[in-house]
Amino acid sequence: MNKLNLPENLVRLRHEKKLTQEELADFMGVTKASVSKWEKGQNTPDLLLLPQLAAFYDVTVDELIGYEAQLSAEQIRYLYAKLSKDFANLPFGEAVEKTKALAHRYYACYPFLLYLGILYWNHYMLAKTPEQGRQLLQEAVCWCERILQNCGDVGVCNDAFTLKAGLNLQLGKAEEVIKDLEPVADPSRLSGQNGGFLVQAYRMAGKKEQAKHYVQVKHYIDLVSLTGDAMQLLSLYEEDEQRCTQTIRRMRGVMELYQLEALHPNLSAQFHYQCAVFYCAKGKVQETYDTLWRFQKCVEQLLQADEIKLHGDAYFDLLDAWIAQLPFGSATPRDRSFIRQNLKDSFAHPVFDSIRNQPEFQKLMRILQFR
Repeated sequence: MNKLNLPENLVRLRHEKKLTQEELADFMGVTKASVSKWEKGQNTPDLLLLPQLAAFYDVTVDELIGYEAQLSAEQIRYLYAKLSKDFANLPFGEAVEKTKALAHRYYACYPFLLYLGILYWNHYMLAKTPEQGRQLLQEAVCWCERILQNCGDVGVCNDAFTLKAGLNLQLGKAEEVIKDLEPVADPSRLSGQNGGFLVQAYRMAGKKEQAKHYVQVKHYIDLVSLTGDAMQLLSLYEEDEQRCTQTIRRMRGVMELYQLEALHPNLSAQFHYQCAVFYCAKGKVQETYDTLWRFQKCVEQLLQADEIKLHGDAYFDLLDAWIAQLPFGSATPRDRSFIRQNLKDSFAHPVFDSIRNQPEFQKLMRILQFR
C-alpha cells in the first residue's frame, strides 16, 4: 500500500470546490480549527466523518485518504484468467460488470488496468451489438489514457501507448493512430538500437547471463513479429500473386527452421489461415487444402493440450523464465472455448463458399468439430 496522503487530498479537494475552511466546517458540523488541523496533518477526522467527507467531495473513501490498492503479478494473472473464463461462460453483460467492478476497485493499479484493457480488446467482439463493442473499446482507451497520465512505470506506459493505438485502430480512428505512432515507429530512429546497447552494457558489466536472456527473448519476439509482418504482407499485396507466393514460401522456411508450429501453434495457425484465404481467393483449391491441413494440425495442438500455454523449447531454453514473469504467465490471453468459437467464425468467411460443400472441406470441419 502506498503512503496515505489525507491532508494533501483534503486541501486539494477543498480548493477544487472553491470552499473556505469555514464553509467546510459548517457543512461538517465541526470547527474551523478542526478543519485546519486535518489539512496540516496534526489531527485526522473522526472515522465516522470520512464517508461524509467522501460523499461531499464525490470521491470514494479510498480516494479521499489516498489509499491505492495494488495487485501482485500473480494476482493480476489469476484475475485475468478468471475474467477471461467469465467472458467465455457468462452472459456478456455480467462479465462486463464484473470487470468494471474490479477496475473501480483497483483503479490505481496501473498494470492491472492495462491488462483489463487487453481483456476488453480480446473479447469486445462478443458484444450483442456493434455499439456495445465500441463502448468497451472506448472504455479501454480511457484506461490507457489514465495510465499514461498518472503511471510512473515507463514499461507500463509504453504498453499502454501501444494498446491505445491498437484500440483506436479497431475503433476506426486511423488518423489518430498515425498521429501517435508516426513519430515513434520510424525504424531509422536511434531508439531502435536500444537493445543492442543494452546487450553491450550487460557484457561490459560482466553480466553475461542477463545478456543471453535478453538476446534470446528478443530473438523470439522478432520471430513472432516477422510472422506477423508476413501476414500483413499477404493482406497488403493480395493482388500481387507472385509476391504473396514468395512470402508464403519464405515464411514457411523460417517456420520449419525454428519449429514454430510446435513452439507457437497459435501464431502458426493464424499464418496458415491467412495463407488459405489467399489461395482460396485465387482459386488454387489444392494449395488451399494443403494449407488448411497445416492449420488443422496447429489447432489440434491447441485444443488437445490440457492447458493452452506459451512455452520455449530446446533452442529457446531461457524463454520459460521470461514467460513466467509476464502478467499472463504461460496462459494464453483467451479461454479455449473462446478460441474454438473464433475458429468457427473464421471458417464462415465468404472466401470459402466456393469449396464449402466439397467432401474434403466437410471432412476438415468434422475433424475440427464444427459440425
